[in-house]
Amino acid sequence: MKFSFLNPSPSSDTPDMVVTAWPPLGMLYCAEVLMREGIEVSILDQAAKRFSSKQTLDWVKKEDPDILGISVLNSSAEEAPKIAEQVKAENPNIMIVLGNYHATFNAERILQKYSFVDVIVRGEGEYTSLELAKCLENNGDIEEVEGIAFRKNRKIVLTPERPLIKDVDSLPFPDRDLVDARYNCAIYGVRVASKKFSTLVSSRGCPFNCSFCGCRKFARGIWRPRSVENIVDELELLQSQGYEQFLFVDDNFTLNPKRVMNFCRKLRKEGMDIEWFCDSRVDNCRYDMFREMVKAGCKVVYFGIESANQRILDYYRKGITPDQSEAAVRKARKAGMDVIVGSFIFGAPDETRQEVENTLKFVNRLDIDVPQLNILGAFRGTDLWADLVAKGYVDEDKYWETGVYVPKVSPHAVPFDDIRLAIYDYFRAFYLRPKTFFSELLRTLKSSYRFGVLLTNAARINHIIQTVRQGVRLD
Repeated sequence: MKFSFLNPSPSSDTPDMVVTAWPPLGMLYCAEVLMREGIEVSILDQAAKRFSSKQTLDWVKKEDPDILGISVLNSSAEEAPKIAEQVKAENPNIMIVLGNYHATFNAERILQKYSFVDVIVRGEGEYTSLELAKCLENNGDIEEVEGIAFRKNRKIVLTPERPLIKDVDSLPFPDRDLVDARYNCAIYGVRVASKKFSTLVSSRGCPFNCSFCGCRKFARGIWRPRSVENIVDELELLQSQGYEQFLFVDDNFTLNPKRVMNFCRKLRKEGMDIEWFCDSRVDNCRYDMFREMVKAGCKVVYFGIESANQRILDYYRKGITPDQSEAAVRKARKAGMDVIVGSFIFGAPDETRQEVENTLKFVNRLDIDVPQLNILGAFRGTDLWADLVAKGYVDEDKYWETGVYVPKVSPHAVPFDDIRLAIYDYFRAFYLRPKTFFSELLRTLKSSYRFGVLLTNAARINHIIQTVRQGVRLD
């Protein structure tokens, strides 16, 4: 029995905020669980390898698996079926299985539209993939496999949901060497990881209720942390393999500040000299937590600030205030964080031009190093999507695969092109502002981490500066 996994390249025109090449941890976890049970596996990350469609098909043909599992996010929702169709045409005996967020939220629609897709894995895939492989190997009845969708007698069958993995410490560490690719962490094309880099997950799920996010529904609103000892054990293994920089891709890394501080103290006690990056909610911030993070090697923190307008934050159900965002940035800066990233979203269904301007001015007031300005997108699986469909703004049949920028469909939103122009004008002013230039230069001269990033990206940064000076838009 052989189970091959494919992480397809993203479509070029999907409204994802940022597409960054990171290791496909979900696939790697699934692969490790399968291998522990004697099942042969292989993985191709098409995006990281920069494979063409032909090269990807040649890889599948060479591997000749019994099952091909394809990870499908919103960014690859249109590309994945194209590959699946060609694979099935080449070898009708391969079982085509789709999984991950987009597949989970669109299982029935995918099976209705694409006859060459055999099975959808809904939710967490480790033990569903294992059970499916064992079932196929033993000629069993896949209707007994929890957490899947498939066709039977021309009808779509959804088996009962598989229980979430409660003890995430029980999962084996994923083997990054299964993917023959070098990864980096980038923000707007600037590599913030200048050394051997990988991602890590210290917890699964998020209990919050943001209307634009599908994490809560995917993980059923339950947060499941790994133990500090288990995380450090994996970091020690990765460090022994030459990894020096890590991004925690948790949905909510700092949910429990006490756990974060214990983790940081454990890193220092073990003498681990690593650099790492993470996200943090602004309402869950303590100075002592940030200070422990900095002392333990945290170099970048990412805040989801989203808006300066309480009305918009309430619409997003963020559960935060602008004052909390300002306080979080101040605490992180005072603690000595090297780089502070702030994420902002524009284009709520009835957001006014004044509210857009309020947020742009707010970005300037905050002492952040990297402002990430995004236009609001809606996707199936989020409450935002359901709200727009209910109001008649979104044609579900038209946009279920691609998602849609909200300002392109809401009659009350600031027009999409106007928001995009405002964002461009903001960046041009931000990066040419002398105060910004000199403060960032001074911080870089004081930080060995930032100086390393500068050297790694010298050519790219020069290109950005020249482009902005010339007034050419960055795509």
